[in-house]
Amino acid sequence: MVETIDRIVRFTAGMDLQAFVANEQTVLAVKYSLLIISEAAVKLDPLTAELCPGIPWRDIRSLGNRLRHEYDNIDDVRIWLLIERNLPPLRDACVNALRTLVGGDPAG
Repeated sequence: MVETIDRIVRFTAGMDLQAFVANEQTVLAVKYSLLIISEAAVKLDPLTAELCPGIPWRDIRSLGNRLRHEYDNIDDVRIWLLIERNLPPLRDACVNALRTLVGGDPAG
């Protein structure tokens, strides 16, 4: 998850909302990356809640279903807000969980 979040950060570096929405490649790359994060959350359930309390894991897992099945109704503005508001605390929680599990700094 950390690597995928970092990838999203690279994809959107230097962008604002308008630039993001206007860049079809970036929007699709970010949506695919969010799908990967969602699937990882599904595979790691129920460990996620134990290792990273306070993260809305159910919402993260259900995002994948929305991206797969409601792709034509996904609001790119909401995706941008998710990037800005939700990914930083998710990344921090995952890094802390990895430190707990394996020790060291998994983020590099």
